Amino acid sequence: MSLRAIVTGGGSGIGLATATLFTGRGYQVACLDLEPPGEPFIGVRADVADDASVRRAVTEAAERLGGIDILVNNAGIGAQGTVEDNPDEEWRRVFEVNVFGMVRVTRAALPYLRRSGHASIVNTCSVAATAGLPRRALYSATKGAVLSLTLAMAADHLREGIRVNCVNPGTTDTPWVGRLLDAADDPAAERAALEARQPMGRLVSAEEVAAAIAYLAGPESGATTGTALPVDGGMQGLRLPGTARA
Repeated sequence: MSLRAIVTGGGSGIGLATATLFTGRGYQVACLDLEPPGEPFIGVRADVADDASVRRAVTEAAERLGGIDILVNNAGIGAQGTVEDNPDEEWRRVFEVNVFGMVRVTRAALPYLRRSGHASIVNTCSVAATAGLPRRALYSATKGAVLSLTLAMAADHLREGIRVNCVNPGTTDTPWVGRLLDAADDPAAERAALEARQPMGRLVSAEEVAAAIAYLAGPESGATTGTALPVDGGMQGLRLPGTARA
C-alpha cells in the first residue's frame, strides 16, 4: 500500500530514520525541517515555531504528495536543568517547538487527514513524560504535555477515522545527544552514565524508534489509538538489581 506521509524534523535522527523506513515500504514521504533532506524525499523547509511557515509547508507537502495519510510529529528540541536553571524565555522557546509546534502542524494537516482512508498521527514523546529524570524539568514538562495532548487528540478525532498514538523513546543515539556528549567535561563517562541508566545497558537507536513509529502509523495497527509505546530499553517499567537509575 502506497501511503503518503509527512515527517517533521525529518532532516536527522529519529525523523530521518522514520522517513527512510517509510520510503523502503513504498510510502511517499515529505520531510519538513529547517534543513530538509533531498531525494528520495520531498524536502520542504518549515519552522514549526511559526504558524505561517507551517501552513505553507503542509499545504506544499500535501499538494506534492496528493494528500496526507500519515503525520509524524517528530520535530523537537532538548533542554537541560532543574526548574531553577532556565529563564522564562527558554521555557517559552522549548514549549513553542515541542508542544505548540505539534499543535500547529496537526491543525494544518487535519483537513487532509480527514479525507484519508488510513489516517494516522504519531507523536514523538519521551520516557521523560512518565519517569522523573534528573536535570530535565523543562524538557519533561513539554513531553508530559505531548502525552496528554496525544490522548486528547485520540479522543477528539476517533470518530473522524484518525488514529493518534505516540512513542516514548529512552535516551536515543541521535545527533542532539551526540552534541550533549561532546559538550560534557568527560564525554566517555557521560555516555557510560546514559547507557547505565537504561536497563538494557545501551542507548536506543533511531532505527528502533522509527520501527515503532512505522507500526503505529501503518494499517497493521488499525485497532490501536490513544496509546503510548515505550522504546526505552526497559527504562520505564523495569527495576533490575544493580541497574543505575540516576
